[in-house]
Amino acid sequence: MLKAVLDLFDRSSEDKENPQYSVELATAALLSEIIRADNKTDEREKAAYRDILKRQFTLDQQALDALISEGKETAEEAVDLVNFTKVINQKCDNEQKKSILTSLWELAYADDNLAPMEEHTIRRIADLLYIPHSQFIKTKLSVSDDDNPI
Repeated sequence: MLKAVLDLFDRSSEDKENPQYSVELATAALLSEIIRADNKTDEREKAAYRDILKRQFTLDQQALDALISEGKETAEEAVDLVNFTKVINQKCDNEQKKSILTSLWELAYADDNLAPMEEHTIRRIADLLYIPHSQFIKTKLSVSDDDNPI
């Protein structure tokens, strides 16, 4: 059964040099990179990671658990972010990419502390997703303003 769930994420284990990921797995891995960016994992970040994946993708509990586990493992094994962003660029439109960027910011702010390395990682991801700097800033402000109303 677990194999069937993992097959859902379309990961080709035969080609380690040029792995193929699904949008779900690529997104989970990018989110995991944000959690790992500041070398501190907070329970609020773990909860936000789960909530974001649950909100973005319609998955049952078992598939969600598998995606979370696989996303963390894939991020830990990754040499860079290019293979993940390449999948998203190929399969997602601008609105979907904006939604992923928003999710990255939400996760970065989940512990009420934006670490410089989290922001740097999101900036790199945004660049690789061809998201203009103005959209990067607007998305950041929309998420940070939600948390800190004036």
